[in-house]
Amino acid sequence: MDITPFDWQRLLIGEAPPLFLAEILFRVLVIYLYTLGMLRLIGGRSVAQLSLVEFLLVIALGSAVGDSLFYPEVPLLHALAVVTFIVTLTKALDALSQHFRHAKRLLDGQPVQVLRDGALLPQGLAARDMGPTELAAFLRLEGIRNLGEVRAAYLEPMGHLSVFRAETPRPGLRIEPPCEVSPHTTATPGDAAICGWCGGPLAQPGPCPACRRSDPVAPEMP
Repeated sequence: MDITPFDWQRLLIGEAPPLFLAEILFRVLVIYLYTLGMLRLIGGRSVAQLSLVEFLLVIALGSAVGDSLFYPEVPLLHALAVVTFIVTLTKALDALSQHFRHAKRLLDGQPVQVLRDGALLPQGLAARDMGPTELAAFLRLEGIRNLGEVRAAYLEPMGHLSVFRAETPRPGLRIEPPCEVSPHTTATPGDAAICGWCGGPLAQPGPCPACRRSDPVAPEMP
């Protein structure tokens, strides 16, 4: 196929007749109103509150709706059938997760504890592919300045971080200002030390028993 560079008719209109622009507007109107009606059946949530099933719904609907708006070979009834099936399947999975706890755990996942008594839990971080720097950023958004202020923290299935403060803060790993801005103070031999990676206590020289890192720093008061 011969292509003429900077063929403005091909770039702007394509090979379809100009009246096809009116058909595109009609397709957008039909698909938009129909999809809006389907989404009303599910109920609106912000993007940050979407479950995995609902996030998949957004992706699937985006593909089904987008193709039907521009491609003339995609009939509207086919697109409407796809949208209907996707929404119906999502509603069925939602009902299944509400009635059966194991189904909900399988579809949406479950909370993962990532911090306990002022120390990060490497297993929890690994389960969510998250590093301590990223978690520290989440904690700073919650107003946490030191890990010693936190009794427990959980990463929820929808991506939120639930933080429970300790009644009595303890000396711990400072996260404000971040260590990238102001490095931690290296622990003096013989004095109390914590791990500079996870904040866990270090009873003796050597790698941290929790994360196996060798980065002893001095604990700081919140």
